[in-house]
Amino acid sequence: MILADSEIISRLKSGNLVIESLNWHNVLDQIWPSSLDIRLGNTFRFYKRDSLTLIDPKEKVDERHIETVTLDENTPFILHPRQFVLWVTVEKIKVPYDLVVRCEWRSSLWRLGIIIHSTAWFIDPWFEGTITLEITNINEVPVALHPGMRIWQFAFETLLWDVINPYDKRKGSKYMNQILPEVSKIHSDI
Repeated sequence: MILADSEIISRLKSGNLVIESLNWHNVLDQIWPSSLDIRLGNTFRFYKRDSLTLIDPKEKVDERHIETVTLDENTPFILHPRQFVLWVTVEKIKVPYDLVVRCEWRSSLWRLGIIIHSTAWFIDPWFEGTITLEITNINEVPVALHPGMRIWQFAFETLLWDVINPYDKRKGSKYMNQILPEVSKIHSDI
């Protein structure tokens, strides 16, 4: 069952669901009938094409091949066609044991050709941290992305049974407590 706005607000107020950095003055601007808008942070990362010719999932990408950029709140980033970046959310989430978070695109951005997370559509119970957004421009023209803009939606679904292996305890939970956008850690799976 997906939570309605009233239950989202109730859980946020009680502390059962924790989302840091919500703008409580305008929180209703972020809450829709059955979802919560999430905003784009000011830090993103990308793989340097000029120094990296191949990514092998069995190998960790050396940090010298990854660029990290932090923008001020008034500076947009121009995402060019076919460009891929990893971007962090403003909001940090702590998911309770009885919820899973479904992550959905905002259709307004999809209509501009911006794809966010063509995979990784949900967040497990007991995950805590910011969310790394995988963003690609499939449009034929550049699109400006602004720190603080509403870019994504969370829908919260209740679980029918108790979780026996929550994210924070599960072996292989690579992204727990992330703060900055995280590059792939698939090399640790292999």
